[in-house]
Amino acid sequence: MSIKEFVQKFYKSDALIDSEVLKTYLHPEIIIDWNSSKGFIQLDYDSIVEMANELSRAYVRSKVRISHIIAEEDLVSVRYSHYVKTIENPREEMLLAHFAVIWQIKDDKLYRGYQMSQFS
Repeated sequence: MSIKEFVQKFYKSDALIDSEVLKTYLHPEIIIDWNSSKGFIQLDYDSIVEMANELSRAYVRSKVRISHIIAEEDLVSVRYSHYVKTIENPREEMLLAHFAVIWQIKDDKLYRGYQMSQFS
């Protein structure tokens, strides 16, 4: 499997709201540098897993729609929109945010992420 296919598989899975699935994609030394409309945060393995746990408590479904994906050497750039369905209203899909991220892959896992987002 190419690194591009690996990243596509990651976003098509339930990893963003299922920490057990998420763990299969994460390198133990993962770091994400995230610039969002709310400011800068840096996430490590534990904080990424905790974020997935928080999302799973709020949302019953998560869907990523990728508009662009480019791979070169050990890097994959992805532009996508993240949609969710809430526990209170599971029939209505709502846009959570737009993202652009560059992933570095190491040992067939997500190793470094450089992400920007704009929440709706």
